[in-house]
Amino acid sequence: MWARRAAQVLAFSFLAMTVFNASWLAPTPRGGVKLIAHRGVMQQFGRANSAATACTATLIEQPVTDLIENTAPSLYQAQRLGAQMIEIDVAQSADGQLVLFHDEDLGCRTDGTGKITAATLARLKALDAGYGYSADGGKTFPLRGKGKALIPTLDEALAAAPQTALLYNLRGTDPVLGERLVAALKAAGRDPAERRDGFSGPATILAPIRAAWPKVWSYSDDAVEACTRSYLSQGWLGLTPATCQNGTIAIPLNRQFLFAGWPNRLIARMEAAGAHVLLIGPTGAHKPMGLDLPEQIGDIPVGFNGFVWVDDIYAIGPALHPALNKRNPVEQAELLREIERRRKARD
Repeated sequence: MWARRAAQVLAFSFLAMTVFNASWLAPTPRGGVKLIAHRGVMQQFGRANSAATACTATLIEQPVTDLIENTAPSLYQAQRLGAQMIEIDVAQSADGQLVLFHDEDLGCRTDGTGKITAATLARLKALDAGYGYSADGGKTFPLRGKGKALIPTLDEALAAAPQTALLYNLRGTDPVLGERLVAALKAAGRDPAERRDGFSGPATILAPIRAAWPKVWSYSDDAVEACTRSYLSQGWLGLTPATCQNGTIAIPLNRQFLFAGWPNRLIARMEAAGAHVLLIGPTGAHKPMGLDLPEQIGDIPVGFNGFVWVDDIYAIGPALHPALNKRNPVEQAELLREIERRRKARD
């Protein structure tokens, strides 16, 4: 008798969980998918070996474009390739100027040395931003000489993609960086709430930004992980974790089935909590990154209206919006060749 009752309870619980989390019973999300171009148009690098070195510039694929991440031409092209938002890395120079650069040290990507925070703006402007990129272990440097004076100031970055939302990734640990960014954006007349901008970085740096624009999207990596992990367990009970209130949840492309109510029910819950939904690249042997294969577009659910992290907007943008493909036959062939190499490297 007790076994039958236990089975009935389990069956009822399973039915209740199924109804609570039924995506098809949730309202259809409004709006469309939004692509975030990681660092604008960036050179792709081998993920399998990226953990072995901090200098990913020495691991790039054979370039199919001369564009260099976090530069004005890169941001401009990302906008033209269909990015609804562009992630940029914001750092500060020795003389307090805000510039775009990913690394703490200059020696990997440029012909400079030392920390970026120890270099003046004049020094940064004299560097070659493409100096250190190599696709063959340092034998050749295909972008050397093509990045002269291309490390942009924040104002130059704002001018490069005037119609596109920006996701400011704040580099470093100095809380003053957040204060300077607030002041710089106000001086430039840019309202992040109106432009639907976002901010990421350590909580201490984000504090002045959240004080200036409380309703603007902002997140730290720790907060994203907390929301995501909590929802994986609580979501199946029909709950939205407190850690997701006004937060961000990250859904790996190959783990969508683990998230209760995916996609419509989860989206409805997150919208009610004021949270953002971010679809990221597949997890596996390497750290999750962004989409970089055209076929991954097919793994985005129909009707998904959240954000998609894209590493290769040069390939993904036109794959989602074919009308944006302005490549000539030679450029198209070069891209397809590198994409095929990328696929084989992950088999």
